[in-house]
Amino acid sequence: MQYVDGFIVPVPKKKMSAYRAMAKKACKVWLEHGALDYRECVAEDVKKGKWTSFPRSVKLKAGETVIFSWITYKSRKHRDAVLKKVMKDPRLAAMMNPKNVPFDGKRMIYGGFDTFVTA
Repeated sequence: MQYVDGFIVPVPKKKMSAYRAMAKKACKVWLEHGALDYRECVAEDVKKGKWTSFPRSVKLKAGETVIFSWITYKSRKHRDAVLKKVMKDPRLAAMMNPKNVPFDGKRMIYGGFDTFVTA
């Protein structure tokens, strides 16, 4: 089974081109360092739920959209090895500074997951 890092991020719609550029660079770096797959998806059919939903999860504000993304690895051990290389990559230095990212990192939701069903 594989291992997945998942993310949900609120992004201001006016900053989507900056986010896309950042995501394309990150995708290239992660894949070069061994990630199996890298996906960034923008909300298209995502409604605010009464109790829970993607918009509620990130406290979505007017003028923002939700990005749902994931990176796939062979295992947790593989993820840790890839991430170690990624974090040392100078191409991502600017992205590590919260002032340089086109979204509010305090409202980002993320975590690592073991895959237990696949097709």
